[in-house]
Amino acid sequence: MKEIMIKCEGVHKEFRLRGNIIRALINVNLEIEAGEFIMIQGPTGCGKTTLLNVMSGLDLPDEGSVILDGEDIARANEDRLSNIRRQKIGFVFQDFNLVDNLTAIENVEALLWPTVLRTKEIEDRAIAALRAVDVLERKDHYPSDLSGGERQRVGMARAIIHQPRVLFADEPTGNLDPASGTNVLELLKKLNRDLGTTMIVVTHDSSLVKYGDRVVKMDRGRIVR
Repeated sequence: MKEIMIKCEGVHKEFRLRGNIIRALINVNLEIEAGEFIMIQGPTGCGKTTLLNVMSGLDLPDEGSVILDGEDIARANEDRLSNIRRQKIGFVFQDFNLVDNLTAIENVEALLWPTVLRTKEIEDRAIAALRAVDVLERKDHYPSDLSGGERQRVGMARAIIHQPRVLFADEPTGNLDPASGTNVLELLKKLNRDLGTTMIVVTHDSSLVKYGDRVVKMDRGRIVR
């Protein structure tokens, strides 16, 4: 029997915007197996990012349960959620989220600060992560000296340095040219295959869904396929 990494049951999420109620997620039910590469696709405003935030514990649902690696994170307090994110989850963002005055390797190492690990072990992990995404030769460069594709690869190295069970990527190609975007998806696929990391990628670009083992199509807060 396949291991279920994430299970959403009856998930609802609403927001209030200028006095109006926005139903971002409506009765979402979804199971994701360990090691799957899932593409969540749909138009802007359909609820993709809200679903990613709820599944990763960055936000909590108004109703329903979200089981991540056997634990209902919808019922966890903030301290427990922080530990889960630090131990089990990696994030790749559209805008890279790198610190300008840190080099590439320092940006990757920063995810483990503070830590009980020795400095040499942190450096070794950062080097291995940068090598895994083919950007090790740029380890001593600052973000301003890197291309968009290189910055995203540094962001990916930072996301995997702690060997997470799940990696969430929110529009990881949104600020990249088509060639760099393709390279990023191919690297994510390689990490999924080599490390066994469960990948959940949000995109509005239908040309990228071919990289997923499965496509979850959303529209107006619902899973429609």
